[in-house]
Amino acid sequence: MNYNRRKKNSSTLTIHVMCAIVFVLFSLAWLYFFQADVMAMTQYELSGGLTHYNAAVGALIITVLLYLLQLVVYAVTRLKKRSHALTYVPSMLILAMLTDVSQQIASDGDVDHTISWWLVVLIILVWGGLVFLARQFQQVEDDDSYSFVSPAMWINMLTMSLLMMGVAWLGNTNAVFHYRMQTEALLARGEYEKALMIGKKSLESDNHLMMLRMYALARTDGLGQHLFEYPVSADSSEILPTNGKVRMMLCPEDSLYRFLGARPAEKMEPERYLLMLLRRDSVPRRTIGDYLLCSYLINKDIDRFAREVGRYYVVNDSLPKHYREALTLYIHQRSNPLFVTHFTVTEEDFNNFREMEREYPTLSERKGKIGEQYRGTYWYYYKYE
Repeated sequence: MNYNRRKKNSSTLTIHVMCAIVFVLFSLAWLYFFQADVMAMTQYELSGGLTHYNAAVGALIITVLLYLLQLVVYAVTRLKKRSHALTYVPSMLILAMLTDVSQQIASDGDVDHTISWWLVVLIILVWGGLVFLARQFQQVEDDDSYSFVSPAMWINMLTMSLLMMGVAWLGNTNAVFHYRMQTEALLARGEYEKALMIGKKSLESDNHLMMLRMYALARTDGLGQHLFEYPVSADSSEILPTNGKVRMMLCPEDSLYRFLGARPAEKMEPERYLLMLLRRDSVPRRTIGDYLLCSYLINKDIDRFAREVGRYYVVNDSLPKHYREALTLYIHQRSNPLFVTHFTVTEEDFNNFREMEREYPTLSERKGKIGEQYRGTYWYYYKYE
């Protein structure tokens, strides 16, 4: 009996099992915890909204299929010992491509990929060269121990680590895009409060995410109270998807239009659409008013805001926070305001804000120090963003 052969097979099996465990755990974690929202969006778009992605089932099926592909690659290449991890390159490459979705999907509706096909071809060619060299070296490689602490094991683990980093590098790791997908998924389920928690502490945003947050705030009657607690990264032409500058994917736009009262018959600017809605009796007038008032504040047009706020609210201490802040700022900046009113607590806070401005002479220092205390107020947005 050949006991040396049995020992060698048992040792190389350890490497095979360790590589398989690393791959399966990474693939499941990558798909379930980090890319489930991107996969859900991709399937929704490709199916025209007819099917929905299940994160757990999808991660399991994809991982199994990619592992079966690795087994086929191993059966063809027979790479063992120090080079066994190279058999996972095709599976890792496909995993990266599945999650390499471009943010451009927001504007054209197609599922695009940022990775170039020439790069894919180059990776395959380089991998093929490495497989050829590994097979030649494998024939003369010493049959030393392949235990958990052997050089061969560490070489394979290093290779697997590099492959995992490559997947992370090629896949979509844009934080704002993931915030957007998670927010849309929650909006589609009607979980508006949870949607507002996504990325709340981050200063990163874009026009699409701002539009989604405004919708969630409108659903929870919080536009005038909380809008400027989030990064405002667009102007008033992008607060609604009426003109095509922003769009919704996982959450149907019809849900937004039903909430506001009517779907626009053609592309138009959000302000025109909102003013047209006000002519109807069946629309939520206060909500439409909040959208209009917030659009004026986003554009820093506090004069128009001051003229219009009385159409939707009684001007007293019950006004939403940002409206009180905007009126306080307006009264202090205009020598002949339309009206004079005082919100005691807000007035005191604004005086503290101005005192802090006088304490720091340079803009960068002033912006940083005031931001620590007043970021999330309309005053900070108006003066420093």
